[in-house]
Amino acid sequence: MLKLNRVHHIAIICSDYQKSKHFYSEVLGLKILLEVYREERQSYKLDLEVGNQYQIELFSFPEPPARLSRPEAAGLRHFAFEVDDIDEAIDGLQANGVITEPIRIDEFTGKRFTFFADPDGLPLEFYEK
Repeated sequence: MLKLNRVHHIAIICSDYQKSKHFYSEVLGLKILLEVYREERQSYKLDLEVGNQYQIELFSFPEPPARLSRPEAAGLRHFAFEVDDIDEAIDGLQANGVITEPIRIDEFTGKRFTFFADPDGLPLEFYEK
């Protein structure tokens, strides 16, 4: 049996680097750890910290293909951020022009959650602690 310690990072390829950098660092408030431009690949790599525990790697590449469909396509459906107060988190998104779905209740845990999208339409979720 393999022994996996934790998720090390999540990698995201964006279509507009500056817009996505602003979204993840300013709107979501993730801490920038390192930003590198790789000339040979015409690509930025931005390392972002999530809660002193996880890391998101934001990449840019020239003309990446678009995501084919919404979350029900095969592959990664979405990823979720845990928040202490979902109302406060939603207010923060909406103050920055980010549209959120209505709050739902997880039928198994009774916890509140909502979905929203990053600048490329990648589905993200806030899940209340």
